[in-house]
Amino acid sequence: MRKLRLILLFLLPVSLAMGQHIKNVKDTLPRRDTIMEELKDQMLESLPTISLEDDDLSNTGGSGVSSILTAGRDPFYSAASFNWSSARFRVRGYDNDAHGVYMNGIPMENLDNGFTPYGLWGGLNDVMRNKELSLGLRPATFTFGDIGSSTNIDSRSIRQRKQTSVGYALSNRNYTHRVHFTHSSGMTKDGWAYTISGSRRWATEGYVPGTYYDGWSYFAAIDKKLGKRNMLSLTVFGAPTENARQTGSTLEAMDLAGSHYYNPAWGYQKGKQRSANVAKSHQPYFILTHDLKLNNNTTLVSAIGYSFGERATSALDWYNAADPRPDYYRYLPSYQQDPYYSEAVKNMYQQNPDLLQIQWDQLYQANKSVVSSVQNANGIPGNTVTGYRSRYILQDRVIATDRFNYNSTLNTRFGNHVDFSAGLAYQYQKNHYFNRVKDLLGGEFFVDINQFAERDFAYDPNVVQNDLNNPNRILKLRDHYGHDYNITIHKASAWAQASFKYDKVDYFIAGQLSQTRFWRTGNVRNGLFPNNSFGKSDVNTFTNYAVKGGVTYKFDGRNYIFANAAYLTKAPFFDNVYIAPRTRDFIQANTKSETVISGEGGFIHNSPTLRYRISGYYTMMNDGMDVMSFYHDEVRNFVNYAMSGIDKVHFGGEFGVEAKLMAGLTMNAAASVGRYYYSGRQNAIVTVDNNSSVLDISRAEQTIYSENFYVPSTPQEAYSLGITYRSPKYWFISLTGNYFDKMWLSFNPIRRTVAAVDGIDRKTADGEKLYREIIDQTQFDPQFTLDFFGGWSYKLQNRKYHMGNNAFLVFNVGINNILDNKDIVSGGYEQLRFDFAGRNVNKFPPKLYYAYGLNYFASVTLRF
Repeated sequence: MRKLRLILLFLLPVSLAMGQHIKNVKDTLPRRDTIMEELKDQMLESLPTISLEDDDLSNTGGSGVSSILTAGRDPFYSAASFNWSSARFRVRGYDNDAHGVYMNGIPMENLDNGFTPYGLWGGLNDVMRNKELSLGLRPATFTFGDIGSSTNIDSRSIRQRKQTSVGYALSNRNYTHRVHFTHSSGMTKDGWAYTISGSRRWATEGYVPGTYYDGWSYFAAIDKKLGKRNMLSLTVFGAPTENARQTGSTLEAMDLAGSHYYNPAWGYQKGKQRSANVAKSHQPYFILTHDLKLNNNTTLVSAIGYSFGERATSALDWYNAADPRPDYYRYLPSYQQDPYYSEAVKNMYQQNPDLLQIQWDQLYQANKSVVSSVQNANGIPGNTVTGYRSRYILQDRVIATDRFNYNSTLNTRFGNHVDFSAGLAYQYQKNHYFNRVKDLLGGEFFVDINQFAERDFAYDPNVVQNDLNNPNRILKLRDHYGHDYNITIHKASAWAQASFKYDKVDYFIAGQLSQTRFWRTGNVRNGLFPNNSFGKSDVNTFTNYAVKGGVTYKFDGRNYIFANAAYLTKAPFFDNVYIAPRTRDFIQANTKSETVISGEGGFIHNSPTLRYRISGYYTMMNDGMDVMSFYHDEVRNFVNYAMSGIDKVHFGGEFGVEAKLMAGLTMNAAASVGRYYYSGRQNAIVTVDNNSSVLDISRAEQTIYSENFYVPSTPQEAYSLGITYRSPKYWFISLTGNYFDKMWLSFNPIRRTVAAVDGIDRKTADGEKLYREIIDQTQFDPQFTLDFFGGWSYKLQNRKYHMGNNAFLVFNVGINNILDNKDIVSGGYEQLRFDFAGRNVNKFPPKLYYAYGLNYFASVTLRF
């Protein structure tokens, strides 16, 4: 009863606090970088410890067979994390929002899309090593979890190794050089511990032409023990980064350029490279954590986190001018109907490949070629502004974010057999979306009007305004323009879990209840939607629940069989509810939560010479939603494709083994064989951005015949086999082969509708061929890679170097894709356009990304 009262006292005050409104706090943005790339760069340094199920070492009860211990890494997960990252392998085919990441107990995902912004701590590998990981549906002590995995990074100073570390690395990937420094004091006699760390990664040009990288990172943590039962920890980190990025392109443009790494996002300006696609981000994060040890069996960990900052990505924008993108489809040979002219265009590009890049000098010339006058400028009657009105500008697409998080977790034990965990979390996020003038490219001003509306409603001066409250606004550098709105998201959740451990059987049951609320706030009154663009929209509220449970049978201390299952509902993300938040507050009809049913089971063997896991899983996801926006050539305007009723099935098997063949020699193998597909037809409503009218009124709600189409952008089969030799003289080498198959291109739903194939006579050979070209999903060829890793640790003589008894030089080298395979499509998509008139599927060919060929990473680190 005493512990039950303790739990109630814990839940009551925090739940009351969760109901209070918190103001003026913001969130962070996702980045395209993945932590797996960072981990692969430092493979030897960062091998994760996989926690299949936590076992309290203080348990001296009467269990006849121990539970599954945290004895080393899971061989399958290691392969998925390192060996298969080049093909963008996703465990079980799940999206990133199915994998939860926490830091010091704080949930780190973005509430607008569920993704984890790993780039917030990019370059800080040294201080992000300590992880607790729960795979699949297994229980965790810090969260209810998700269907993919749950990871808690413990970055507090008390968890860092007491040492100083200085290192340098050389690479030919996104960056060329990396330097880092870390110092950890360890816990002092008076109860203090601190850690500082920093790094810089940079390259004047990365693996892909026209890209560069300049990333800094900083970290500071300080802990203070307050008596025997309390500890307070403060962690601060950030990663200000600027990098020029690659833009996907078509195979035709790649063939003209002679490279799968053709990048249309850059060109020469006065003989120097300049990129139009540059991402800049800096979002510092603060986490304050309090540990309270109530007694020998009970701990309460509470944390608050705050983050702010912005992420901006630059791009070209233009008014009343030709498309400046060098790979625009109308400029390519395939668009030319005259074969002679098509060949002439092809020869032109081959003789002058610089034409395949942005012509910066021409953009400047265009901006200084005509003097224009704007009447009633800035909404002032009679005010005329005359000068060089830029036809082309460089814009920043900005998302400024604030986020506040609170989390509290209680872990306790009842007797020798029952572990109980419970937690409360509150998350608040605010994103501010807007465009900003980055460079006028030689012009004197730009004007904040909607050129698409101007073309369609030239007679109405109000409709063409992006902001009716400030019409005909003259734009200078750093001015906001175009869309300008906020989203605000609140999420509160509570969960509890009980684990029971007995002689031969362990089992657990867990439940979670959550509520998500979000809305849009427009900062400008759009001329097309004056009554639905400015101010606060209606609030969308979703109440969700989740339950899961599982059982493990322990044959002995080495062999285990387990089965787990879960049922959960998930609120839709803001990105998938609002149809066109840039201009209005319209949402999809019949918005609802997604339902997920998942089960898994398998066998685990752990012994000193052999470790393996074989498991299977089956997951159904129903009632998903998505919104896509794209330029429609026939309508000559942007349209919005709002899809609902997205049902998917993911099932398959996983196998991983690590076997010690002889002294120092280890074999590792892993296999993932899955089938991820859409299990039903989706519904879509297509609306025009300029007037919200529904396209094709006779089929206001279109059916997308997506049933049995494959989930794209990840191999559905992946295999690896590797050999590692570790010498007693502190060096190791490893060689691993990887094979990928069943990779599918992301498909355009518009081509899978009745309208796309209406009238095609499938009774003829030509008709059937055309039908299949339109409907069938593209599958990529199987691929193979070979990777090498090696390392050596050298202990320095303490008398000679005066660095203590634990001074080491550590050398690591990794060579990925030794065979220089440059045909691996790592990502891509069919363009969201279709030639309804001519049914030519090659008019808008897919845009692709290719994995790097041979690439390497070499580092040297001094530790003392």
